[in-house]
Amino acid sequence: MSETTQTAVLDRFEETEDGEEVAVLLYESDGEVVGEEVVPRSHLPNDGQHQDAVFTVNLEDGEPVEFTYEADETTERTESASDRFDRLSSRLSDETDSDESTD
Repeated sequence: MSETTQTAVLDRFEETEDGEEVAVLLYESDGEVVGEEVVPRSHLPNDGQHQDAVFTVNLEDGEPVEFTYEADETTERTESASDRFDRLSSRLSDETDSDESTD
């Protein structure tokens, strides 16, 4: 039996044809998406049932058997994305202001 761990991020929820709600997880390696897994929402810890939640996934023979919600990593990524957005917004605002002042 082969056991490994992977980092996964909750991308979205979908509903199957039979009405089951599933989570679409994106596996990452070195910051790149390397795979996708669809699992029943009920398999995820309750506190991690939201978009962009980060999990450590224990795999046995390539199949997910345990999901651990990484609250600190999720918060860190959310704050980092927010900071990037703020910097980009500020830069765009500065460029717009300088374009208007040259008119």
